[in-house]
Amino acid sequence: QVQLVQSGGGLVQPGGSLRLSCAASGSDLIMYWYRQVPGKQREWVASISAAGTRYVDSVQGRFTISRDEAKKMLYLQMNNLKPEDTAVYYCKTSRGAWGQGTQVTVSS
Repeated sequence: QVQLVQSGGGLVQPGGSLRLSCAASGSDLIMYWYRQVPGKQREWVASISAAGTRYVDSVQGRFTISRDEAKKMLYLQMNNLKPEDTAVYYCKTSRGAWGQGTQVTVSS
């Protein structure tokens, strides 16, 4: 089972930027970012594979998912952040491994 360790996140003002990182102990064909707000279901945010990248409509044009396969790293660059982006963010592999989650809070 691939182990995932996340870093990044924190508190940022609306319009600001953050980058999330996810270090993997192995590789997987498809990698994902999800997010979850208390009381709501975990929501898919973005995915990356050999076929390309995909995003949920609400983050399209603001977030960028990328990976460095040599370093086994997954990233989520988040720009023009909005209060509704506040959530715990998780990375995930297609084989079902999850990162520990990292809090992103967008507030003035």
